[in-house]
Amino acid sequence: QVQLVESGGGLVQPGGSLRLSCVASGSGVSRDVMAWYRQAPGQRRELVATITSGGMTNYADSVKGRFTISRDNAKNTVYLQMNSLKSEDTADYYCNIQRYPFNYWGQGTQVTVSS
Repeated sequence: QVQLVESGGGLVQPGGSLRLSCVASGSGVSRDVMAWYRQAPGQRRELVATITSGGMTNYADSVKGRFTISRDNAKNTVYLQMNSLKSEDTADYYCNIQRYPFNYWGQGTQVTVSS
């Protein structure tokens, strides 16, 4: 069974940067689409970015130009580089693998953007 562990969250001032990491364990992860989601208090979970096994990426409009998703298949790790952070980026961030009919989730890492 696939397991995902996120890290790198914390408290940062507006305009600052953070890099989130997600380490995956299990078979065949290098062939899967990997994604980052986020969920603010009282809000629904929303898709932030995706990356295919071949490195093609897609971003939510709210983060395009500020966030970069990447992966290192040799390490079974996906990253989310977050620059120019805003208060509205405050949320719990979750790593995700979609392998129909299954969805795998990490435990989440909290990002707080505040002065």
